[in-house]
Amino acid sequence: MRVPLALWGSFVLAFTTLSYTLRFTAGKPPKDLLYKWSTVTGNLVEFAIIGAIIYGIAGTAGDRRRVFALRRPTSWRTAFGIGLGVGIGMFILTLLLTPLLEPGREQGVTPDTWQPKHLAAYIANGIVVAVVAPVIEELTFRGLGYSLLERYGRWTAIIGIGLLFALAHGLVNAFPFLAAFGVGLAYLRSRVDSVYPGMIVHGLFNAIALTIAVSGKPQADILGTCAAVWPVPSPF
Repeated sequence: MRVPLALWGSFVLAFTTLSYTLRFTAGKPPKDLLYKWSTVTGNLVEFAIIGAIIYGIAGTAGDRRRVFALRRPTSWRTAFGIGLGVGIGMFILTLLLTPLLEPGREQGVTPDTWQPKHLAAYIANGIVVAVVAPVIEELTFRGLGYSLLERYGRWTAIIGIGLLFALAHGLVNAFPFLAAFGVGLAYLRSRVDSVYPGMIVHGLFNAIALTIAVSGKPQADILGTCAAVWPVPSPF
């Protein structure tokens, strides 16, 4: 498993470097980013490339379904309970830390107001953010990444995946929130031995974030940081 781990670690390190480079050199993306069709295209291209890379790396680790944890959870009831706990925990963390860190200002992706004329583009971007992004990110971190790190201990994998997940987003103020979310999803993965519940929780979280983003609610700032996933080459 050393070669797959080295390949996966190198990929995450390279993506983290790219994320922070873009963050500090390109500045904040425009607030109407999710109203543009070019964002849909850019994200789909990015996630297709990421998917191809992790698919290739997983092949070096043996059975892909096993390393991606593409199997039925040991307990849907346990998954529901932990998923609900992750959601409540993130909401509480939002209330406590958002006034101090204001992570939404750093991310700058979720729009300030609703623009009905861009409904179709916003829905398309919403599908990418709430469906495609959670699938690829969960396969990358709680699937492949967790399987590769689990040999070093359950909690090593949980904490390690949570921190790497946060780093890959290339954010500073939002790092504590993303790390907490990543750790929560990794814990969920460890308890039910499946990546599917994490995809659902991640997707619901992102979908709620995008809905709140155009409602004028203050919680949109932090929720948007998790919904806005990784930077794309363009238009980010």
